[in-house]
Amino acid sequence: MFQVIITPAAGKRLIAKAITQHADVKKALSSGTVVIIAGTTNGYVAEEILKLTDQNDGFMRRRFFRGITLPPNIPTTDSGRLSDESEFPGDVVLVNGKWQKGKTVFDVIDDLKEGDVILKGANSVDLKEKKAAILIGHPKGGTIAISMQAVIGRRVRLIVPVGLEKRVNGNLDELAKRLNMPGSTGSRLYPVLGEIFTELEAVSLLSGANAELIAGGGVCGAEGSVWLAIDGQPDKLKSIKGIIDSIQNEPAFTLQ
Repeated sequence: MFQVIITPAAGKRLIAKAITQHADVKKALSSGTVVIIAGTTNGYVAEEILKLTDQNDGFMRRRFFRGITLPPNIPTTDSGRLSDESEFPGDVVLVNGKWQKGKTVFDVIDDLKEGDVILKGANSVDLKEKKAAILIGHPKGGTIAISMQAVIGRRVRLIVPVGLEKRVNGNLDELAKRLNMPGSTGSRLYPVLGEIFTELEAVSLLSGANAELIAGGGVCGAEGSVWLAIDGQPDKLKSIKGIIDSIQNEPAFTLQ
């Protein structure tokens, strides 16, 4: 067993590398549609998938989001959006492995079918219940609301890449009731039951080793970091240690 500290940026990269090896994603890239909905974690996912398919030229993740959480000194709208969205590139949609540049989930939602995959990030994750929730600022529910038409209506696969720094202890359904109640203010909350994919699942998929969250926090750039204890057979530990070493110095996300 060994212990490791993973920053939020390194965690996003780890999750992204693992997503490229997910069986359902690989199958949909070969003969189906993969929709990577814009978000900061999914920016890393899009980079890794586009790199895997030799299509990474022209993609920039620094504006690959709609709503975003920023410190108070950087102004956003009430729904967490930047005042200038002229650089927003749209979602990443791949059909039979080919990037359909300029397309969004709204353009292809009616064409998605069983076997296709939607990747959508989250803002809250309940590790015990394997459940996530998404903050909603859009009056029609945003990208998750439109995605659920395909997920529920046509059994499209929903995978939710979400970092461990977004863990919460409260019941997400109860929290959603409070935030969504008439008279409340601020963002609403939408719990989803897709496949939750954190750094823990990433370690398991990439190596077969087992990872457990044992602590968190830090300063001087390590804010939001997580401590993981990873155990398994020596060959599995060697494999995942090599992968983690390769992403440990992932720079923090910036808008520049």
